[in-house]
Amino acid sequence: MGQKINPLGFRLGLTQSHRSYWFAKPKNYSKIFGGDRQIRNYIESYVRKNIRNSSNYGGIARVEIQRKTDLIQIEIYTGFPALLIENRGEGIEQLKTNVQNILNPIDRRLRLTLIEISKPYEEPNILAEYIALQLENRVAFRRTMRKAIELAKRGNIGGIKIQIAGRLNGAEIARVEWAREGRVPLQTVRARINYCYYAAQTIYGVLGIKVWIFQDEE
Repeated sequence: MGQKINPLGFRLGLTQSHRSYWFAKPKNYSKIFGGDRQIRNYIESYVRKNIRNSSNYGGIARVEIQRKTDLIQIEIYTGFPALLIENRGEGIEQLKTNVQNILNPIDRRLRLTLIEISKPYEEPNILAEYIALQLENRVAFRRTMRKAIELAKRGNIGGIKIQIAGRLNGAEIARVEWAREGRVPLQTVRARINYCYYAAQTIYGVLGIKVWIFQDEE
């Protein structure tokens, strides 16, 4: 079971919580769900295009959305908030303006906040983005995985597993390679495991990156 289901959905309501908080009638559910996904995709693409470069990256761990009667509250959890608020906050203000243009006219009220994560490399999304940036710069994948594991082990984690699939190092035949350090109990429901999937766009194809980080057991 632990190998065939998303680790976050497997533990939803136990050790994981929803990323969106709202109620809707059945006929409006798909529309609001698609709107949340559009907001998240735009925030990620905006950070990749305007913030990330060869020396740093956006470092967004997750985006939580709360929809109230006349207010949409978006919380961006990031390990490096200075990248979004540089130039006297013009980056975050432009992002807020663009997100407001995406929303429906009835949903014009928007509150966008940044929340800093004290230990960013314990978040799988940030770690996977770091790995993708290294692979896109043609760094050897084994060296990249070792460095990512070292960064994650600086925090208080119980274990980590990294898997990369595709044309590794530009090889003709695609394959899957993985590395693990410590315990990663995928079938234990009470285990607090964070997981993410990230795609690295290299010059020789797309590489799929999966990261599991085991915190502790409840």
